[in-house]
Amino acid sequence: MTDTYKPADRTVPTRYRERAVYDRELVHSILDEAYVCHLGFIRDGAPVVLPTLFGRVDDRLYVHGSTGSRPLRMAGEVDTGLLVCLTVTHVDGLVLTRSAFHHSINYRSVVVHGTAHQVTDPEEKRSALDALVDHVIPGRSRDSRPPNNKELAATALLRLDLMDVSAKLRTGDPIEEPEDMTLPYWSGVLPLRTGYDTPIPAPGLDASIPPPEYLTAR
Repeated sequence: MTDTYKPADRTVPTRYRERAVYDRELVHSILDEAYVCHLGFIRDGAPVVLPTLFGRVDDRLYVHGSTGSRPLRMAGEVDTGLLVCLTVTHVDGLVLTRSAFHHSINYRSVVVHGTAHQVTDPEEKRSALDALVDHVIPGRSRDSRPPNNKELAATALLRLDLMDVSAKLRTGDPIEEPEDMTLPYWSGVLPLRTGYDTPIPAPGLDASIPPPEYLTAR
């Protein structure tokens, strides 16, 4: 296994090619930090994009859905699987410039192209569901009841291998026209951040059960 993904026609952007990155570790870190992905596919000749949960195990993504969801049904209808495009994006900062035209954002994104297949092996399904839970809250799968057979039967998963994949980033300061530099407007970067707030216990929770350390240590 190499340290980088191999660029392909559909993973090389047509604009700002210098922002494209194929480093495996960076791609994984961007994916692992995202809570939600957007899954795109074609249904009845029209594009469909759905937000959903996902998890990563090495160079494989697992996408969650119910047994009645469109992409899960479509991936199970044919042996060839379902052609998809999966994306995640983090907005790290708002880039404000003296001109309206050059406003931008600092971001990190990943785009994955490939063929998704339904997960049918029971052991793979259980480990993939653990990965989805731990993707949202690391360590949570060991700190909750595992799904029973009825719940497993009602849950479907798509498997998507990381092959045609790329990251794209924008970082740094505003880009301005020389003639705009003396205009009397504020210019700079407004950083954005995400994080945990104070945990709110569920109604009826035993007051003697404290929030787990992995919720309060951040």
